[in-house]
Amino acid sequence: MDLAYIPSPSTGVIDLGPIPLRGYAFCIIIGVFVAVWFGNKRWIARGGRAGTVADIAVWAVPFGLVGGRLYHVITDYQLYFSDGENWVDAFKIWQGGLGIWGAIALGAVGAWIGCRRRGIPLPAWADALAPGIAFAQAIGRWGNWFNQELYGKSTDLPWALKISEGPNRVAGTYHPTFLYESLWCVGVALLVIWADRRFKLGHGRAFALYVAAYCTGRAWIEYMRVDEAHHILGLRLNVWTAVIVFVLAVTYIVISAKVRPGREEVVEPGAAEPAEGAEDATEGAEDSASDADGDVERDDEARAPGKNGTAEAAKNG
Repeated sequence: MDLAYIPSPSTGVIDLGPIPLRGYAFCIIIGVFVAVWFGNKRWIARGGRAGTVADIAVWAVPFGLVGGRLYHVITDYQLYFSDGENWVDAFKIWQGGLGIWGAIALGAVGAWIGCRRRGIPLPAWADALAPGIAFAQAIGRWGNWFNQELYGKSTDLPWALKISEGPNRVAGTYHPTFLYESLWCVGVALLVIWADRRFKLGHGRAFALYVAAYCTGRAWIEYMRVDEAHHILGLRLNVWTAVIVFVLAVTYIVISAKVRPGREEVVEPGAAEPAEGAEDATEGAEDSASDADGDVERDDEARAPGKNGTAEAAKNG
């Protein structure tokens, strides 16, 4: 008898009349808003304009969703294109299935387009957004909880996840790998924030740190999962992906630190001009006010002798 466990929701959809609210999509949407909001705060702190992060996210998010879905469908093609499966299900993104690797890769393409249109460096924008992406992943992983998917091996630990009987799953208590990854992503976000403040990371190194740290956790969490996956040399495909991406991220950090040390002084050209113009205008107004005061004083002095002379003449007269 299990004395303690994490219950799973009986359904991942709440119907508000004709409108279905899906827990998976809800978590993704909340994660996107958190990433943009927090990224905007960091971008402004770096000297950028408010709203720039959101403008570029308009490009990055759709590309990321398409990339994440493509990666999932390609790496798990048997779920959609094997005998007895309906290929139309490949488009049902609300049922779950987004690969973070594809989301980041194609999302970066969308971000590059947005940054190019605004004339700002992609690495600087990525650095500002990095911890926000990790927070977004932490929130998004709870979508797997709503769908009762991507859990780990069977366990009787007090924090085990209780799974009900359903398609392609057996009732029981399992490791809540969605929770492990969610907590890991929060830790990654805090690590990037601390390291960025401590070492003044720039030129994409904060983003690369996020990638490397996430891959470290994803490798051991992926190893615990029991859902169907392709294997290469005894390891799940996503474990190999995590290892390769980790090496690339660390290599980038090392090379970038040598080639382009320090942090960008200007992340958004022209962002400081309005403030400087306002300051110049303020100084000009102060100067004009000073000149006006001087003119008034001089006029008073000019009129003063006349008044005294007239009074004296009247007295003498």
